[in-house]
Amino acid sequence: MAYSPQMTTDVALPSGPSHAAIIRVGGFSLIFAAVAFLGVFSYLAARFNYPDVLDGRAADVLPALLATGDAGRAVWAIYALLPLFWIPAAVGAFHALRARSEGVMRMAMQFAIVSSVAMILGLMRWPSFHWELAQAWAVEPSARPALDAVFNASNRYLGNYIGEFLGELCVSVFFSLSAFAMLDRDSGFPRWVGWLGVLTGAAGLIGMFRNVTTGVASIAEVNNYLLPIWMIVFGVSLLRYSRKGLLR
Repeated sequence: MAYSPQMTTDVALPSGPSHAAIIRVGGFSLIFAAVAFLGVFSYLAARFNYPDVLDGRAADVLPALLATGDAGRAVWAIYALLPLFWIPAAVGAFHALRARSEGVMRMAMQFAIVSSVAMILGLMRWPSFHWELAQAWAVEPSARPALDAVFNASNRYLGNYIGEFLGELCVSVFFSLSAFAMLDRDSGFPRWVGWLGVLTGAAGLIGMFRNVTTGVASIAEVNNYLLPIWMIVFGVSLLRYSRKGLLR
């Protein structure tokens, strides 16, 4: 049978305005999330001694939480929703990097989704579950021993293990896989951006063990500053990619 060009097995990757728009949404999501995280983090650090308060006792934490008032509760609710931006960010990154690393980027998207859900579950405990505990703490002194036990258990499970450990593990893997895909010379991304992502992902994977050992506390502290820088650089890189006619 004679060869026909129409019988080629190559599949053209999507391109055009809609494809570029998806990548731009991903870039803007990363930039917005980085700025929003910094804003919320700064507010909670000033009003709630965050993140040091995470290691506090119920007797100190719950009254302090209630003292932040409706504004503090609203900030916690906003904070809890910010991890949703990992999802459009991951979709945008997938479309930008799939040409050379489709399998890797499909895995990266899945880790981003798991991270988003885990972090939301962990953070949402503050304006909901812990808020109710704080109100009960204020009006039922006799119930405080039981409330203290519930606070410690929920803080450990939802906070330390679901939100921080699982959530940070998955987001660090998402960033690491995306960064490794960028290191391909034909990815269309500067290699220094990829190496910055690898460094950030590695710092996150090490720093997430801060609840197990204090030996990584300094790395976790560095990652608190490195992460928003990487998110902004990642987001800007996606925007530049979508605007330079690099879509294939």
